[in-house]
Amino acid sequence: MVGDTGTVIPTDAPATFPTSAQAADLRLVVLDMDGTLLDGEKRVPEGFWPVAASLLSRGVVLCAASGRQQATLARMFGDLGDDLLFIAENGAHVVHHGRLVSAAAIDRPAVQQAVQAVRVLATTGARVGTVVSTTRSAYVESTDDAFLAEASRYYARLEQVEDLLAVRDDVLKVAVHDVGPVEESAFRALGPLAATHTLVLSGEHWTDLTHRGTTKGAALVRVHERLRISREQTVAFGDHLNDLEMLDAAGMSFAMANAHPQVLDRARYRAPSNLDDGVTRTLVELLRLADLDA
Repeated sequence: MVGDTGTVIPTDAPATFPTSAQAADLRLVVLDMDGTLLDGEKRVPEGFWPVAASLLSRGVVLCAASGRQQATLARMFGDLGDDLLFIAENGAHVVHHGRLVSAAAIDRPAVQQAVQAVRVLATTGARVGTVVSTTRSAYVESTDDAFLAEASRYYARLEQVEDLLAVRDDVLKVAVHDVGPVEESAFRALGPLAATHTLVLSGEHWTDLTHRGTTKGAALVRVHERLRISREQTVAFGDHLNDLEMLDAAGMSFAMANAHPQVLDRARYRAPSNLDDGVTRTLVELLRLADLDA
C-alpha cells in the first residue's frame, strides 16, 4: 500500500497504526540503533536526516537509545548531536543537550566477578573480549585485532589497559563480545550475576551487564519525568531483547520486521526492516498523519 506522500506501508504490517490525533500529539521519538535505524552498513540512512530536522523543528525530542557509548552516538549524529537526547550503555548513561541526566554504576565486586568469568572462559578457547565502560571512556585489555576492530565500532572513546580491574572510575557497563553463540557461552558465564544485576543479550554477539534495574525502558521513564512527556506522547522503535522495556514504556511501540520474535510479540505496531529504511518510512507516515490532524 502506498500512502498519500508516496510512503510505502508494508502489506504484512498489522492493520492498526497510530491515529492522526496520536501522531499530532507526538513529543518524543526513541530509536534503537543497530538493527533498527542503522542500515546494513551500520550507517544512519541519508533519508533520515530531513525527517529528523522536521521532527526537531516541530519541537519533538529525538532520542538515540543504544548499548553503544554516548560519545559514539554523538559522533554518529554529527552536528545534530547537540540537539539530541542519548540513552547510552543500555540505559546506564543518559545525556540531554550535552548534560548528564543520570548514570548508574555497577558495584565493584560484580565488575571483578564478570571480568574474571570472561578470562576463565577465554582459557577454554572461546573467542571472547570484554569492554568496561565509564562515563569518561571505555577500556579493553585484549590485544586481539579482530576484537579491537569490533569494539571500536561501538566505542568512540576506547583505551587499552593491561588490567581492566585496575580501572578506578565507576563502571556503567561490562560488555562481552563472543564470536561464538553468545547465549550459550558469554551470557551463560555471566549468568550467576543475573540475580543481582541486569544481564541482557544486546546483539547477535554481545551481552551486557549493568546495575540492577538498568534498562532502556527504566531510563525512558526517567526521561518522561524529567521532560514532562507522557508515555502516550512517545514513539519507540526496536528490534532486540534489550529493547523490550523501552517498547513497554512507549505508547506507540514499533518492532522492526527483522526483530527478534519476542520483540515482535511485545510491540504494538510493526515497521519495515531496517534494511528497508523502516524507521524513516514510518516517521514520514506519522508526520503525514500529524499534518492531517492539524
